Amino acid sequence: MATPQLQTAIKAALNAGKIISRESLRVDTLEVHEKTQFDFFSRVDTDCQEEICRTISHYFPNDGIIAEEGDFKQHSDAESVWYIDPLDGTTNFLHGFPQYAVSIGMTYRGKLAVGVVYDPTRNELFYAEKSQGAFMNDSRIRVSGRSEFSKSLIGTGFPFRRNDDYTGFMSKFEKVARDAAGLRRAGSAALDLCWVASGRLDAYWEANLKSWDICAGALIVLEAGGLVTDLKGGENFLADGCICCGTPKIFAPLIAKVGDFGTPKG
Repeated sequence: MATPQLQTAIKAALNAGKIISRESLRVDTLEVHEKTQFDFFSRVDTDCQEEICRTISHYFPNDGIIAEEGDFKQHSDAESVWYIDPLDGTTNFLHGFPQYAVSIGMTYRGKLAVGVVYDPTRNELFYAEKSQGAFMNDSRIRVSGRSEFSKSLIGTGFPFRRNDDYTGFMSKFEKVARDAAGLRRAGSAALDLCWVASGRLDAYWEANLKSWDICAGALIVLEAGGLVTDLKGGENFLADGCICCGTPKIFAPLIAKVGDFGTPKG
């Protein structure tokens, strides 16, 4: 039976998804703001974040919250901390590109405990709790059984900030592209992780993310039988924002190709 924390995260994600679905019908009328170069937000992001934070704070008023919009922090030194990306894939959303999601993760004493990612376009709800398996809607999900890198489909994300290491990324990209069956960049880290968990992708790597991008999805991959590390093979992905994950036999050759990438220039 789902814990109150998981039930609350699901409720908050579905409520935020309703806001996203409603606003997707009038996306051309939204006022768009730029936080930093090529990093956008609209009232949809802030409305969803307010809805999620209100729901979590109602049931767990003493828990910590770290959320994307406005770099929101509340009780961040609490034992239980929630990591919220109200709309992961905002640029996709603003262009009508149907690859975006609500991402809500929770840690307890620094360890991944709850993960919920909701894709409102496909009405797919991915969720997991520590040691309880991973699910999509009502069905158990597992990472793929792929064992040959030459037949694997790999996800990634492209650099986009001014100081990102474009040259270093392209070097790693080439190493993977030469040996894998295909590479995909869809623009939502949360969904990329869930697609690894459900076997749609065999592995995924990306650098310079934020904790709210990956907290929920990382647990879902782990509970689906995948491996998740930072790009040095350690467990520091939430802190440094660099992540590599996949089904075990594809993960190993992938991290050998992309490891140690991710430190911005300058």
